[in-house]
Amino acid sequence: MSRFLFVVPPLTGHINPAAAVAAELTARGHEVAWAGRPAIVERLVGERPRVYECAGPDHLAGRPPQLRGVAALKFLWADFLGPLAEAMAPGVEAAVAAFGPDVVVADQQTVAGALVAERLGVPFATSSTTSAELTDSMAGLPGVHSWLTGLLGELRRRIGDPAATHDPRFSPALTLAFTTPELTGPYTTPDTDLRFVGPALAARRTAAGDFPWQWLDLAPGTAAVLITLGTANTDAGGRFLAESVAAVRARTGQLRAVVCDPGGLLGAVPPGPDVLVRAQLPQVALLERMSAVVCHAGHNTVTEALWHGVPLVVAPIRDDQPVVASQVVGAGAGVRVKFARAGRERIGAALDAVVTEPGYRDAARRVRDAFRAAGGESAAATHLEKLAAAAPVAGRPR
Repeated sequence: MSRFLFVVPPLTGHINPAAAVAAELTARGHEVAWAGRPAIVERLVGERPRVYECAGPDHLAGRPPQLRGVAALKFLWADFLGPLAEAMAPGVEAAVAAFGPDVVVADQQTVAGALVAERLGVPFATSSTTSAELTDSMAGLPGVHSWLTGLLGELRRRIGDPAATHDPRFSPALTLAFTTPELTGPYTTPDTDLRFVGPALAARRTAAGDFPWQWLDLAPGTAAVLITLGTANTDAGGRFLAESVAAVRARTGQLRAVVCDPGGLLGAVPPGPDVLVRAQLPQVALLERMSAVVCHAGHNTVTEALWHGVPLVVAPIRDDQPVVASQVVGAGAGVRVKFARAGRERIGAALDAVVTEPGYRDAARRVRDAFRAAGGESAAATHLEKLAAAAPVAGRPR
């Protein structure tokens, strides 16, 4: 039996894959604990997890909705992820002291886990919940790359081991990438033991009991689509959601849409048989019955859709989403539209393409097959077990 400490940010898309891996490790008889925000972890993990509380916010807040590109990236690191690392560091150190993990599993963008582990000499693995870090997305932006390297170096000097030289976003021992090359395309090999394990979905396969599943009993010739902008974009997506709904309603009898609107951006949508709006959805269960997904190209939503062989219409907003959207298009599994400009005509045309042209579904199924062969949470747990066995923590009884 080994002990694994998962260090996670207050972000749903980063905790969900870790939760599936943690559940697999627990099922194999290992001990698992978490360092993060208890209310967020408990809501997503369930079954009374052992959570060591870390300081910091409960969500990403304060970023102006209009920020895009480099400005959004700089805000993310300078105003959220960097301060989050410093706020979490004391709690992570206390968790290591109290729990005595054999391995720390640090989210790639929660660098407090990596930096505290390296300073304390505890083996750590990286949980890479987005494939964007595996691409050379900053190749044309040397100034931004230098700025981020400097920010990470300053964090290391304050909370990590100043003598270390590796990128704290990639453990030298093991990086678990929840994707495969069939989606990423050409990727950069960092200084790490990189393992592509595909999506880890076990924690999200249970259907919500109150969803009106009979609503999806479709007439012949009608396709169901899911429209969602994830949980981190509730302040930015009102116009796009409304145009997407209009695109579906222009195709009455051909399309029916389930829309996720946690922020209530659509207001009171007029009733009708073709659009169902809900604040929360059993997304993974729903995808088994979808013909297409319209989304922001968030990594979790994209990989969940492709796990089911469902093609996509992607409208990236910021952060890693433009990179993931390019990967979807490069794999042939979807169509990209402009989030800020696409209207009902363009969104509708993209939906027509992915629903009716078989090439998109064929490409989505090729990625699906690669994902399922990669092993998901089972493969990730096996890699972590090997790391724990190879590098036990000094002083821990075994």
